[in-house]
Amino acid sequence: MNNSCTDKICFPGTKSDWNGFDRFDFELEGVPCIIVRPEQTAEGRPWIWRARFFGAFPYVDLAILKLGWHLVYTDVVELYGSPEAMRRYDRFYHFLTAEYGFPKRPVLEGYSRGGLPVYAWAAKNPDKVACIYADAPVCDFKSWPGGKGVGPGSAECWNTVLKVYGLSEAEAMTYSGNPIDNLEPLAAAGIPLIHVVGDVDEVVPLSENTAILEQRYKKLNGTIEVIHKPDCAHHPHCLENPQPVVDFILKHYNARKA
Repeated sequence: MNNSCTDKICFPGTKSDWNGFDRFDFELEGVPCIIVRPEQTAEGRPWIWRARFFGAFPYVDLAILKLGWHLVYTDVVELYGSPEAMRRYDRFYHFLTAEYGFPKRPVLEGYSRGGLPVYAWAAKNPDKVACIYADAPVCDFKSWPGGKGVGPGSAECWNTVLKVYGLSEAEAMTYSGNPIDNLEPLAAAGIPLIHVVGDVDEVVPLSENTAILEQRYKKLNGTIEVIHKPDCAHHPHCLENPQPVVDFILKHYNARKA
Protein backbone atom coordinates (compact mmCIF):
# COMPACT_ATOMS: atom_id res chain seq x y z
CA MET A 1 0.00 0.00 0.00
CA ASN A 2 1.08 3.54 -0.71
CA ASN A 3 0.70 5.95 2.17
CA SER A 4 -0.64 9.48 1.80
CA CYS A 5 0.90 11.47 4.63
CA THR A 6 0.50 15.04 5.75
CA ASP A 7 0.66 16.68 9.13
CA LYS A 8 -2.60 14.83 9.85
CA ILE A 9 -3.07 11.10 10.40
CA CYS A 10 -1.42 9.06 7.65
CA PHE A 11 -3.67 6.48 5.98
CA PRO A 12 -2.94 3.97 3.23
CA GLY A 13 -4.30 3.92 -0.29
CA THR A 14 -5.39 6.42 -2.90
CA LYS A 15 -6.25 9.90 -1.70
CA SER A 16 -9.15 11.86 -3.25
CA ASP A 17 -11.64 14.55 -2.34
CA TRP A 18 -15.01 13.61 -0.88
CA ASN A 19 -17.31 16.57 -0.24
CA GLY A 20 -14.32 18.69 0.72
CA PHE A 21 -12.71 16.04 2.95
CA ASP A 22 -9.72 13.77 2.33
CA ARG A 23 -10.83 10.29 1.32
CA PHE A 24 -8.54 7.25 1.29
CA ASP A 25 -9.43 4.09 -0.67
CA PHE A 26 -7.47 0.91 -0.06
CA GLU A 27 -7.86 -2.83 0.35
CA LEU A 28 -7.47 -4.86 3.50
CA GLU A 29 -6.84 -8.51 2.67
CA GLY A 30 -8.53 -7.91 -0.68
CA VAL A 31 -11.58 -6.14 0.74
CA PRO A 32 -12.23 -2.52 -0.34
CA CYS A 33 -12.15 -0.01 2.51
CA ILE A 34 -12.64 3.74 2.84
CA ILE A 35 -11.54 6.24 5.46
CA VAL A 36 -12.62 9.87 5.27
CA ARG A 37 -10.52 12.23 7.37
CA PRO A 38 -11.84 15.40 9.01
CA GLU A 39 -10.13 18.71 8.52
CA GLN A 40 -9.20 18.78 12.20
CA THR A 41 -9.44 15.63 14.29
CA ALA A 42 -11.55 15.89 17.43
CA GLU A 43 -10.04 14.97 20.76
CA GLY A 44 -9.91 11.22 21.25
CA ARG A 45 -10.25 10.51 17.50
CA PRO A 46 -13.97 9.55 17.48
CA TRP A 47 -15.29 7.60 14.49
CA ILE A 48 -18.51 6.54 12.83
CA TRP A 49 -18.65 3.28 10.87
CA ARG A 50 -20.96 3.22 7.85
CA ALA A 51 -22.21 -0.24 6.95
CA ARG A 52 -23.61 0.07 3.40
CA PHE A 53 -24.39 2.50 0.59
CA PHE A 54 -21.41 4.71 1.22
CA GLY A 55 -22.11 8.27 0.09
CA ALA A 56 -25.90 7.91 -0.10
CA PHE A 57 -27.88 10.50 1.88
CA PRO A 58 -24.71 11.49 3.78
CA TYR A 59 -26.22 14.25 5.92
CA VAL A 60 -25.18 12.72 9.25
CA ASP A 61 -21.79 11.69 7.87
CA LEU A 62 -20.99 15.21 6.70
CA ALA A 63 -22.19 16.80 9.92
CA ILE A 64 -20.08 14.46 12.01
CA LEU A 65 -17.01 14.99 9.81
CA LYS A 66 -17.34 18.73 10.35
CA LEU A 67 -17.13 18.05 14.09
CA GLY A 68 -13.79 16.30 13.66
CA TRP A 69 -14.89 12.67 13.47
CA HIS A 70 -13.53 10.09 11.05
CA LEU A 71 -15.93 8.26 8.75
CA VAL A 72 -15.01 4.67 7.81
CA TYR A 73 -16.40 1.91 5.63
CA THR A 74 -15.49 -1.64 4.69
CA ASP A 75 -17.20 -3.63 1.95
CA VAL A 76 -19.76 -6.20 3.10
CA VAL A 77 -21.89 -5.96 -0.03
CA GLU A 78 -24.22 -8.94 -0.55
CA LEU A 79 -23.20 -10.51 2.77
CA TYR A 80 -26.24 -9.48 4.86
CA GLY A 81 -24.57 -9.74 8.25
CA SER A 82 -23.39 -13.30 7.60
CA PRO A 83 -20.30 -14.87 9.22
CA GLU A 84 -18.09 -13.62 6.37
CA ALA A 85 -19.31 -10.07 7.01
CA MET A 86 -18.40 -10.49 10.67
CA ARG A 87 -14.89 -11.67 9.76
CA ARG A 88 -14.42 -8.57 7.59
CA TYR A 89 -15.67 -6.33 10.36
CA ASP A 90 -13.35 -7.94 12.90
CA ARG A 91 -10.33 -7.41 10.63
CA PHE A 92 -11.20 -3.80 9.92
CA TYR A 93 -11.86 -3.03 13.57
CA HIS A 94 -8.49 -4.50 14.57
CA PHE A 95 -6.76 -2.57 11.78
CA LEU A 96 -8.19 0.76 12.91
CA THR A 97 -7.78 0.28 16.65
CA ALA A 98 -4.43 -1.55 16.70
CA GLU A 99 -2.61 0.26 13.89
CA TYR A 100 -4.17 3.71 14.02
CA GLY A 101 -5.19 4.10 17.63
CA PHE A 102 -8.87 4.57 16.99
CA PRO A 103 -10.85 4.35 20.24
CA LYS A 104 -12.51 1.18 21.39
CA ARG A 105 -16.14 2.16 20.79
CA PRO A 106 -17.25 3.58 17.44
CA VAL A 107 -20.73 4.63 16.47
CA LEU A 108 -22.25 2.08 14.07
CA GLU A 109 -24.39 3.36 11.19
CA GLY A 110 -26.64 1.12 9.10
CA TYR A 111 -28.84 2.18 6.20
CA SER A 112 -31.49 -0.23 4.94
CA ARG A 113 -29.89 -3.70 4.61
CA GLY A 114 -26.92 -2.24 6.46
CA GLY A 115 -28.92 -2.83 9.62
CA LEU A 116 -28.11 -6.54 9.38
CA PRO A 117 -24.28 -6.32 9.69
CA VAL A 118 -24.46 -3.46 12.19
CA TYR A 119 -26.69 -5.34 14.61
CA ALA A 120 -24.97 -8.68 14.06
CA TRP A 121 -21.54 -7.25 14.88
CA ALA A 122 -22.85 -5.28 17.86
CA ALA A 123 -24.45 -8.40 19.33
CA LYS A 124 -21.11 -10.22 19.07
CA ASN A 125 -19.11 -7.24 20.34
CA PRO A 126 -21.29 -5.22 22.70
CA ASP A 127 -18.24 -3.87 24.53
CA LYS A 128 -16.98 -2.32 21.28
CA VAL A 129 -20.00 -0.15 20.41
CA ALA A 130 -20.85 3.36 21.64
CA CYS A 131 -24.30 3.56 20.04
CA ILE A 132 -26.13 2.60 16.85
CA TYR A 133 -27.76 4.86 14.28
CA ALA A 134 -29.95 2.88 11.87
CA ASP A 135 -31.97 4.37 9.02
CA ALA A 136 -34.92 2.43 7.60
CA PRO A 137 -33.00 -0.66 8.69
CA VAL A 138 -33.68 -4.28 7.90
CA CYS A 139 -34.16 -5.91 11.30
CA ASP A 140 -35.36 -9.31 10.10
CA PHE A 141 -34.22 -10.84 6.82
CA LYS A 142 -37.49 -12.78 6.60
CA SER A 143 -39.20 -9.42 6.04
CA TRP A 144 -36.62 -8.22 3.52
CA PRO A 145 -35.36 -9.72 1.32
CA GLY A 146 -37.44 -12.75 2.28
CA GLY A 147 -40.76 -11.08 1.58
CA LYS A 148 -42.45 -13.40 4.05
CA GLY A 149 -44.69 -10.66 5.43
CA VAL A 150 -46.43 -7.68 3.87
CA GLY A 151 -43.48 -6.42 1.80
CA PRO A 152 -42.52 -7.61 -1.70
CA GLY A 153 -39.03 -8.78 -0.78
CA SER A 154 -36.45 -9.72 -3.38
CA ALA A 155 -36.16 -13.30 -4.60
CA GLU A 156 -32.62 -12.76 -5.88
CA CYS A 157 -31.39 -11.24 -2.63
CA TRP A 158 -33.21 -13.88 -0.58
CA ASN A 159 -31.36 -16.61 -2.46
CA THR A 160 -28.11 -14.79 -1.71
CA VAL A 161 -28.99 -14.66 2.00
CA LEU A 162 -29.56 -18.42 2.03
CA LYS A 163 -26.24 -18.97 0.26
CA VAL A 164 -24.04 -16.72 2.42
CA TYR A 165 -25.54 -18.04 5.64
CA GLY A 166 -25.53 -21.65 4.44
CA LEU A 167 -29.21 -22.08 5.29
CA SER A 168 -32.09 -23.88 3.70
CA GLU A 169 -35.33 -21.93 3.38
CA ALA A 170 -36.79 -23.84 6.32
CA GLU A 171 -33.72 -23.12 8.44
CA ALA A 172 -33.84 -19.43 7.51
CA MET A 173 -37.45 -19.22 8.66
CA THR A 174 -36.46 -20.37 12.16
CA TYR A 175 -33.10 -18.56 12.30
CA SER A 176 -32.71 -16.77 15.64
CA GLY A 177 -29.86 -14.38 14.84
CA ASN A 178 -31.76 -11.51 13.24
CA PRO A 179 -31.54 -8.10 14.95
CA ILE A 180 -35.06 -8.42 16.38
CA ASP A 181 -34.04 -11.75 17.99
CA ASN A 182 -30.62 -10.81 19.32
CA LEU A 183 -31.05 -7.70 21.44
CA GLU A 184 -30.17 -9.01 24.91
CA PRO A 185 -26.39 -8.43 24.59
CA LEU A 186 -26.98 -4.84 23.45
CA ALA A 187 -29.40 -4.06 26.25
CA ALA A 188 -27.15 -5.65 28.86
CA ALA A 189 -24.26 -3.48 27.63
CA GLY A 190 -26.43 -0.35 27.69
CA ILE A 191 -26.02 0.44 23.98
CA PRO A 192 -28.35 3.30 22.95
CA LEU A 193 -30.14 3.01 19.61
CA ILE A 194 -31.65 5.60 17.30
CA HIS A 195 -33.69 4.75 14.20
CA VAL A 196 -35.04 7.03 11.49
CA VAL A 197 -37.95 5.42 9.67
CA GLY A 198 -40.57 6.13 7.03
CA ASP A 199 -43.99 5.22 8.35
CA VAL A 200 -45.15 4.05 4.91
CA ASP A 201 -41.96 2.17 4.03
CA GLU A 202 -43.06 -0.28 1.36
CA VAL A 203 -39.71 -2.12 1.09
CA VAL A 204 -38.71 -2.63 4.73
CA PRO A 205 -42.10 -2.44 6.47
CA LEU A 206 -42.00 -0.62 9.79
CA SER A 207 -44.34 -3.14 11.42
CA GLU A 208 -41.99 -6.07 10.70
CA ASN A 209 -38.71 -4.35 11.51
CA THR A 210 -38.18 -1.27 13.68
CA ALA A 211 -41.57 -1.53 15.43
CA ILE A 212 -40.75 -5.03 16.69
CA LEU A 213 -37.18 -4.11 17.59
CA GLU A 214 -38.31 -1.01 19.49
CA GLN A 215 -40.91 -2.93 21.49
CA ARG A 216 -38.49 -5.70 22.40
CA TYR A 217 -35.63 -3.34 23.27
CA LYS A 218 -37.83 -1.31 25.58
CA LYS A 219 -38.99 -4.52 27.24
CA LEU A 220 -35.31 -5.23 27.95
CA ASN A 221 -35.03 -1.72 29.45
CA GLY A 222 -32.84 -0.61 26.56
CA THR A 223 -32.58 2.99 25.40
CA ILE A 224 -34.06 3.55 21.94
CA GLU A 225 -35.33 6.63 20.12
CA VAL A 226 -37.30 6.35 16.88
CA ILE A 227 -37.75 9.36 14.62
CA HIS A 228 -40.80 8.90 12.37
CA LYS A 229 -41.28 10.46 8.94
CA PRO A 230 -45.09 10.12 8.60
CA ASP A 231 -45.49 10.25 4.82
CA CYS A 232 -42.13 8.79 3.85
CA ALA A 233 -41.59 5.47 2.09
CA HIS A 234 -38.25 3.62 2.08
CA HIS A 235 -36.61 6.58 0.34
CA PRO A 236 -35.34 9.16 0.91
CA HIS A 237 -33.16 8.12 3.84
CA CYS A 238 -31.90 10.25 6.70
CA LEU A 239 -33.06 13.75 7.67
CA GLU A 240 -32.13 16.78 5.61
CA ASN A 241 -31.48 18.45 8.95
CA PRO A 242 -29.59 15.69 10.74
CA GLN A 243 -29.16 17.59 14.01
CA PRO A 244 -31.46 15.33 16.10
CA VAL A 245 -29.40 12.29 15.09
CA VAL A 246 -26.10 14.12 15.60
CA ASP A 247 -27.22 15.31 19.05
CA PHE A 248 -28.15 11.74 20.02
CA ILE A 249 -24.79 10.43 18.82
CA LEU A 250 -22.78 13.07 20.66
CA LYS A 251 -24.72 12.66 23.88
CA HIS A 252 -24.34 8.92 24.06
CA TYR A 253 -20.85 8.69 22.58
CA ASN A 254 -19.52 11.09 25.19
CA ALA A 255 -21.20 9.11 27.94
CA ARG A 256 -19.73 5.78 26.75
CA LYS A 257 -16.41 6.63 25.11
CA ALA A 258 -14.21 5.45 28.01
